[in-house]
Amino acid sequence: MVSAPRSGCPINQAVEVLGDPWAMLVLRDIVFGNRRHFRELLAGSEEGIAPNILSSRLRRLSEGGLLTREQARRGQRAAYSLTEAGIQTLPIMVAYGTWGLAHRAGDRRLRVRAELLRDGGPDLLARLMDDLRHLHLGVPRPDPHAPRAADELRAAYEAALHE
Repeated sequence: MVSAPRSGCPINQAVEVLGDPWAMLVLRDIVFGNRRHFRELLAGSEEGIAPNILSSRLRRLSEGGLLTREQARRGQRAAYSLTEAGIQTLPIMVAYGTWGLAHRAGDRRLRVRAELLRDGGPDLLARLMDDLRHLHLGVPRPDPHAPRAADELRAAYEAALHE
């Protein structure tokens, strides 16, 4: 159940849903890692999220309208998908990444995606959002023959692993 916001200020309302660091990291892992199941998110967490924290954040993001959770039948794993509101957090993640590149040191392997998104500008961002809409919402890509932005990001990340 979503509680009433502290105020009607749009910044406050965004912070109440996205201000928790774990929330953005869970969204990051869904967006960039295509981790859609609880165990994938738990095992793939670079930061080592605890199961109870992950469960809480998935519930909060679902209640906040950023994720949907498929009802799983007995013996199946529930899958999480981004909503349009969840997809529209991507520019926020890019802004966070750009700030982190400028003001914090970090592991090259973990910086490459943020560098590519920073340097790729609005076109790459728009294409990645189109990829996410296709993957999570079933919306056809505007140009189905154009290279997938997600493939470019994945290739850059894998190349950085071998440097």
